[in-house]
Amino acid sequence: MRVFDPHIHMTSRTTDDYERMYAAGVRAVTEPSFWLGQPRTGLGSFVDYFDALLGWERFRAAQFGIRHHCTIALNPKEANDPRCAGVLDVLPRYLAKDGVVAVGEVGFDSMTAEEEKVFLHQLHLAAEHELPVLVHTPHRDKAAGTRRSLELVAAAGLPPERVLIDHLNETTVAMVADSGCWMGFSIYPDTKMDEERMVRILAERGTERMIVNSAADWGRSDPLKTVSTGRAMLDHGFTDAEVATVLWDNPVAFYGQSGRLLLDDLPAEGEDRTATFAGNSVLRGER
Repeated sequence: MRVFDPHIHMTSRTTDDYERMYAAGVRAVTEPSFWLGQPRTGLGSFVDYFDALLGWERFRAAQFGIRHHCTIALNPKEANDPRCAGVLDVLPRYLAKDGVVAVGEVGFDSMTAEEEKVFLHQLHLAAEHELPVLVHTPHRDKAAGTRRSLELVAAAGLPPERVLIDHLNETTVAMVADSGCWMGFSIYPDTKMDEERMVRILAERGTERMIVNSAADWGRSDPLKTVSTGRAMLDHGFTDAEVATVLWDNPVAFYGQSGRLLLDDLPAEGEDRTATFAGNSVLRGER
């Protein structure tokens, strides 16, 4: 099983996670910009974070045979903090860089007027830079937040095929399916989706435009939830090809619209190249 996790926050994870992911079949990831768990108090902390996503984290993943990409944005939870306003001014220089495959995460947290203003600004940046967009739907008032997100996407004139609406569930999937946007589901313990619910949605709606991710971060989460979803699909009678569509082909198709995916020199599905990475300095604990 070859896996592309299209939404995972590896900055919060350990090198042990990278080893486990590679052993389980993960060969590529996308890491969206997100809230680190406490307020950032100045522009410099964002610049350092964005630089780390494009530099150190990409290098760290490569040591374990995994291709790392990122999305760049001012996260909706931080859009309400006036200390973060300057981030919007530095975004264009990052959106022009290799390895940045979308604008994101953008969207709503508490559905404030300031969040909507920042959301719309970043949708226009995505159009200007011809990049896909990763949209975060709120944990509260999810249906209302998803509906308003779709309205703003339409108002910005973005083609729906370049928009991924994430963190969906049974109450929101239909409106996103009808919109023509890609549908994202986070398999995350306790607070989002689980494997069995995801399989039921796939059985009902098929695999077209379906994206499954782990959203693993500093909370109680699991970077192998994509893999366990694939196994659950097989247990419920999905074919290997259908699993490959959801866990590899779909994220490649969506983020591939950026023209910046870094999937060169990856092992073919079924090919084990663990030995290629077993002797590198990071795995030996050297620096």
